[in-house]
Amino acid sequence: MNGVQIRSAERALSVGTWLIVCGAMLYSILTVTPLMAAHTPGEWAWTAPILPLVVDAAVVVCVRLDSILARLGGHGGRWPITLRWMTGAMTLALNTADSGLKKDLVGVAVHAVAPLLLIVTAETGLAYRRALAAAVSVLEEQQRAERERAEQAACDREEAARQREREEREHAAMLAREQREHEARLAREEADREERHLQREREQREAREAAERAERERRERDREQSEREREQHEREAARRAENEERERAERERREREALLQRGPAAGKLPEEEARQIVAAAFGAGLPVRTAAELCGWSVGWVSTRYAEHRDPGTGGAELAIASR
Repeated sequence: MNGVQIRSAERALSVGTWLIVCGAMLYSILTVTPLMAAHTPGEWAWTAPILPLVVDAAVVVCVRLDSILARLGGHGGRWPITLRWMTGAMTLALNTADSGLKKDLVGVAVHAVAPLLLIVTAETGLAYRRALAAAVSVLEEQQRAERERAEQAACDREEAARQREREEREHAAMLAREQREHEARLAREEADREERHLQREREQREAREAAERAERERRERDREQSEREREQHEREAARRAENEERERAERERREREALLQRGPAAGKLPEEEARQIVAAAFGAGLPVRTAAELCGWSVGWVSTRYAEHRDPGTGGAELAIASR
């Protein structure tokens, strides 16, 4: 049973109860008023409807308050029960009194229907309302439990979502950390490779510089060795040239001495031999006349030769003129 059905049953019970109450009150007023008028002084006959109305009003109060207490799950104690049964008994007595006094059992039975129906309806309605209140309480408890379960399920879903989100964040953070570590490792490896490359380049450069330095030193040593050898060769060549020059000068000196020691020529010597004698005389610093006597040629020709030795260019020109 759901809440709609319970509310529908409560409305049906309330409408039915109030229809029975109103009908019983109207019937009771119509039945009891003649009895009260017959037993009331004539000048107070107008008060005859008050008693049944008061009794029925007490019944209405009991029914209404019992419905409210049943809906709230409360219990009024003994006095509401006493009031219900007392008002019910009074209504029954008032409705059956006239027939009972007349010894009319059928009238008693007929007039007892409405009060008995009102009493039983009041008690039954109270039981129904308590049962409905219990059902409503159970339904509310079930709905509360369902709401709690739904809220717990929602909390569980939210917690699971938060857990998934937390796991996703942790996973993303782990991936980011691994990515950073991978990038850092790649950067370190790249830096190591670059360092090794720079180290190799530095070693190669140092090796090249060392090789170039060694090559320069070797070339410098070779150059110095060549310079020393060249200087030694030059010194040796100069020494040989000097020795040769001394030997040549010595040989020429001996030749000149030999030529000059021959004495005056008996006749005109051949030109080549005469030239040699003139050259020796010129080298020895002898006068032109002495040279002319030694070679047998004229003083002029010897003077010309002397001039050639003093100034080879001039002497060559004069020699050319003399030859023509």
